Amino acid sequence: MLERIQFQTTKDGVIPLTDQIKECVEKSGVKSGILCAFITHTTAALTVNSFWDPLGHEDIQDEIRRLIPTRVDFKHQHDTPEDAAGHVKCTLIGPSMSFIIDDGKLLLGHSQGIYFLEFDGPRNRECYVKIVPE
Repeated sequence: MLERIQFQTTKDGVIPLTDQIKECVEKSGVKSGILCAFITHTTAALTVNSFWDPLGHEDIQDEIRRLIPTRVDFKHQHDTPEDAAGHVKCTLIGPSMSFIIDDGKLLLGHSQGIYFLEFDGPRNRECYVKIVPE
């Protein structure tokens, strides 16, 4: 089963995807298996983090920008400096994640959520969800 989740981002936004991905699991009817979430973008990433404090997402984006600032001296100049910085951020954080499906549910910790990190928005984006039964 392959599902596509489409959404609009904001500049440096954090988009929660947990509920949509859980819906994909329910729709699949798979009781035990593996789920792969994958984005087809080079200036964004997927991560898992706590959903308890929404301002924590701002801290994450702030620290990512601090570690990899937008600058004009990137060697690859085909894209804008912000786009170049987004490529580095995507490479470090990653465009995909794998999850366990057990007893028909996505296996996540009690405070874990799945999030899309935007590094070059706003944009129309998508996340693909592939579910492989055991």
